[in-house]
Formats: sequence, C-alpha cells, structure tokens
Amino acid sequence: MTGFERLEGRPVIVGGGIAGLAAALFLSPEPVVLVTRAPLGADGSSPLAQGGMAASVGTDDDADLHLADTLMAGDGLCDPEVARRILADGPAAVAELERLGVAFDRAADGSLALGLEAAHSRRRIVHADGDATGRALVQALTIAARACPSITVVEAEARRILMEDGAVAGLLVSGRDGGAVLRTRRLILATGGVGALFEHTTNPASSFGMGLALAAEAGAELADLEFVQFHPTALATSARPLSLISEAVRGEGALIVDRAGRRVLEAVPGAELAPRDVVARAVWQELVAGREVFLDARASLGARFATRFPSVAAGCRAAGIDPATDLVPIRPAAHYHMGGIGVDADGRSSVPGLWAAGEVAATGLHGANRLASNSLLEAVVCGRAAALSVAGTPARAPARRMAVHLPAAPDATSVRPIVSRHLGVTRDAAGLATAIARLLPLAEGAGPACAPARVGLMMAVSALAREESRGAHARTDFPAPAAVARRSRTTLERTLAEARRHAAPAFALASSS
Repeated sequence: MTGFERLEGRPVIVGGGIAGLAAALFLSPEPVVLVTRAPLGADGSSPLAQGGMAASVGTDDDADLHLADTLMAGDGLCDPEVARRILADGPAAVAELERLGVAFDRAADGSLALGLEAAHSRRRIVHADGDATGRALVQALTIAARACPSITVVEAEARRILMEDGAVAGLLVSGRDGGAVLRTRRLILATGGVGALFEHTTNPASSFGMGLALAAEAGAELADLEFVQFHPTALATSARPLSLISEAVRGEGALIVDRAGRRVLEAVPGAELAPRDVVARAVWQELVAGREVFLDARASLGARFATRFPSVAAGCRAAGIDPATDLVPIRPAAHYHMGGIGVDADGRSSVPGLWAAGEVAATGLHGANRLASNSLLEAVVCGRAAALSVAGTPARAPARRMAVHLPAAPDATSVRPIVSRHLGVTRDAAGLATAIARLLPLAEGAGPACAPARVGLMMAVSALAREESRGAHARTDFPAPAAVARRSRTTLERTLAEARRHAAPAFALASSS
C-alpha cells in the first residue's frame, strides 16, 4: 500500500461503526483518515443493532430517571458522573442524528415513537425503520461521511499501534496491496467488542477484540474486562452469528416459556423485563437442565409481529419459524462487552495520543451490566467527545519513519472453544484457571491466535480475580456480591505476569507426572 504520505499527521480513526463514523463527522472540517476492514457501512456490530437508542425525550421522562435506571442495571459499578453526562446528552444526540439524515420512527401525532425495553422505567427507546435502528443509523452516517470532503476512507486492517517515546506515532495497517504505515500522533479506536471470541454470539466474526489487543500491546490500561453481557434471546439456530431477537419484543408483551408453556421468569422480579443478566441466567439454567426455551409472541403480537419487527420476523422465517403462530427457540449469546480500554470523559486512554469510543472503550457508563439501548447513545455522544478532544489537541510533527514487521493476520479459531467453555454465562475458579493455562502459550506466541488469545487471557485473569457475582459476571463458586463494588484495571504486562503465576503450579504438576 502506497500513497499515504499525503495523509501524514492527520487524526486516524479505526472502525466504521456508529462511534467511528460519528467521530469522523464531528472532526469535520479537519481532515481525518477513517480505517475500515470492509467497505464503509458493510461490517461490524452497529448495523445489527435492533432495539434502538435510549434517550430521555418523552414528556414523562428526564435524564435523572434515565440515570436511575442505568445505575440500577449497572449493579454498583457505573461511574455516576460519567453516566449523568452521557445520558444528559441523549436528546441532543437524537437531534444531531436527525440533522445528519437519520429518520427516526414517529407516532401518528408526529412525536418520536418510543419503545420499552428491560429495566427501563419509561418508554424512551427511539428507533428507526422498525427494528433496524443500527442499520438505519449506519446508512445515514455513511452517506454523510462519503459526502464529507475532509474524510478519507482507507480499507485495511489495523495490525499494530506504533510507539515513539511512550506516545502514539503511527498505525501499521494491512490492505489488499500489503502493509503500510499511517504516521499519526492522534489515534481513535472505535473497533467494537469481543463477541466473536464466543461460539454463540450475535456479533460478526470481526468482533474478537482487536482494538483491545492493539491498545494493550501499546501499554494502555484496560478496565472491567470480565463483564460480558449475554443477550438472553438470540434465535437458537446453527447460523453464525446468531440472529438477535430484540428486547423490544418482550417490551411489547412476548413471554419466555418452556415447551409446555410454563413461564420461565414468572417468579422473577421484573419477569421478562428484568435486567439482561438476570434473564440470561434464567434461560441458561433451563438449557443446562436439558429443557428447551422459547419466546412466545403469539398472543401479544400475533399477526402484528412482522409489521413491528420486520428484521426479527425475517430471521425467523429464514429458520422456518413464523413468530405470529410458532414458539421461537432462544438461547443466550455473547452480545456486548462492558469492559474495554480505560478512558476519561474525553475518550483519552492512559497512552498519550490514543483515544477510544464505543464498545471498545470502558467509560464507566455501563457498570457490570449495560442497560438496553444505552450503547448506541454512548457511541454517538462519546464519538463526539473524542472528536472534540482530538480537535483540541495540537498536531505534533509526524514521527520518524519506521521499518516494521507486519504481524500475522489474527485468527480466533483456536481461542473460541476455550473462551466459550470457561467464560460463559456462569464461571468458576477451576474453569477460569484452565482457560488461563490454555490461553497463555497462545498469547505469548507470535502466530495468528496471539491477539485474540491475549484478549481472552486478560478477560480470564480479570474474571478469576473478581471473587464475587455482580451483574453479568456470575461466579458459581462466589454467588454473592462483595460488600464493596470496585472496578477492575489491568494491563497486558500485569495480565501476563499474573497468568504465569497461576499457570506455574499446573505446569509443575504436569512435569512431575
């Protein structure tokens, strides 16, 4: 890949989802480079988001109510001030998206149509094109980005952050014509989550945590990596990724039942609209016991299902299921990562010159369990915050030219079975120790599994250290929450040292046998 000399010194954004697109658009008119793995708008988790974007725009709602619901779902680990600031920007974010071309669904009187999702005390979910909100947002922002003369799109994979004197100096990328270096001192990662480290996930295959691996190798501090949200109602088929059945379906009255029609959550506070971690564990326990679990929308939606949820209905039809008349088989699936690169209110990481926004960042908004539909809001608000911070950071002279080796293309195939078995809906010390022992050699190697193995290892070590159950982190050997809630922090260096300490006894035992 050649011809990048003209791009030297410009801010670089990695990721073409909502957070990356928002950051690029909000940096305008400053020239910016947007690096995407695939043609703009064609990859990532953002287009798959169904339910919508949470914002306190209803006449019976306000930011304080939204904050209270968020803190309750976050189970003691949210940063209240960060959450307050992000949620307060919700109505403005909706207006900004409409300015950029997003057509949110509206009621007959012209007001925004608002949906209800689990653990929300008000109808506050704005949506577009029914249950295709993520796709509608990405399409509108992609059109705006393509029309923006200050945005240069580079189709390539980010492989390494280049450092000089402890600060970002560039980004090594790999494209159709080989490797190349984008020399920059201002880099925003908006690369999404880790769902593709799991066998059952609603995320695309590209979402295996590459942004976390890049930041970790650069020395960045990461936070809350043990908290993975499993969506309780993924369509249980052999497809990969699994089709998501939006929480909004339950908001419209659908029930979770077994084959005999018994309500699985009847005795659970909040029932079908309990927080996601609660619902996911209830469904998982049924499956572990050998019982099938279904979503029943026949009475609540019936013939209206396809009109209100066209994307979900299409996914069901592709599996030979009519949700208007049939029970819909479901299972939990890895869906969203609350952990990520530790950032401040402006998206700055601990590494000078490195920002992060969207799912790859740990802002403190989500705590131990993300409140439904807060993620799209965070992507827009924090994408803007990172852009403004980058714009306010003086551009320094480009770093010196470097000769660098292009790492192998990452491949999570060998990592996925380990993470799936030991870092799922429930965990325990024995399983986590096994995961650490199996992931460590891969993480210390130089092959295709190295980057995803490092992410899985950091998650496993963080999960082993958290000897409690809180939010989406459920330890069967420590079922109660600790007396004091604490966020976790780690680096790759600390993770490797801790993993070697845990793996040493197992290695010694194996050597003596």
